[in-house]
Amino acid sequence: MKLETIQQGLAHPLDATDLDDLGTKYEGKVRDNYTTGDGRRIIVVTDRISAFDRVIGTLPFKGQVLNQLAGWWFEETRELVPNHMISVPDPCVMIARECEPLPVEMVMRSYVTGVTSTSIWTHYARGERVFCGHRLPEGLRQNEQLPEPILTPSTKAEKGDHDVSASREAILEMGRISAEDFDAAAEMAARLFAFGQKVCADRGLILVDTKYEFGKTSDGEIVVIDEIHTPDSSRFWYAESYAERFAAGESPESFDKEYVRRWLAAEGYRGDGPAPTIPDEVRVEASRRYIEACDAIRGDAFEANLEPPMARIRRNLAGALG
Repeated sequence: MKLETIQQGLAHPLDATDLDDLGTKYEGKVRDNYTTGDGRRIIVVTDRISAFDRVIGTLPFKGQVLNQLAGWWFEETRELVPNHMISVPDPCVMIARECEPLPVEMVMRSYVTGVTSTSIWTHYARGERVFCGHRLPEGLRQNEQLPEPILTPSTKAEKGDHDVSASREAILEMGRISAEDFDAAAEMAARLFAFGQKVCADRGLILVDTKYEFGKTSDGEIVVIDEIHTPDSSRFWYAESYAERFAAGESPESFDKEYVRRWLAAEGYRGDGPAPTIPDEVRVEASRRYIEACDAIRGDAFEANLEPPMARIRRNLAGALG
């Protein structure tokens, strides 16, 4: 996509929604959720971007990219793991089954990397050799592949608080989730991650790590919710240049949220205090990377919708909900 098109998107960011006539609203860091009275949830993916567990601005077309890519993955994995998606009536909207979220995020990792307080590299660089119950070998370098993928679950923080990574045993001791539900979700996460890594490898990409969220339907079925394998929830590197850059001690080529995290870290921000204002050129470049990720994974070109988003969303939802 041309940079000029992305720059046009700066004029109409979807930073908030007001659709309270649809049902009860819950506002997450990125998604605005509306629960209807008939067991459905209307999920509007905004252009908000979060980093270090804080909302720090908007990126043009980010909501469209995330929603359409999540919808693509949900379709691709529907036979592998059940999910909550019903339909995608608008570039930024998904209609899903209402679920009770499990209070744990299932984070799968296959490389020692990251810059956040919960990242595996942050802990390893401090000298820690046990991470979320997994013993790590000595001598690993930043961005090196682990001997095998590991599950590093995380508590789900309220908006504004920080997530906390912990072992299975520690999570269960908190008493917020049963061992049966935890293990069922963990097994689904491992299946999704293996599938995602294979799909990405076929496209010349490395799916480095990701997080999954799960919920229970009204009949007790555990399904994957929220999103899967998008640049917000996952880290992607280019396979072709990884080995050479790793050998040279350089950061891998990536096109995920890590670009924004690195910019914030360079500005001295890691989640505490007021966030710096992200310059338009950084927002446009971050969007370009999100779109590039979408194109690479799906194998076709993302087409941005330039209409003012709220009028379009209301029109499309009116048609979808009847």
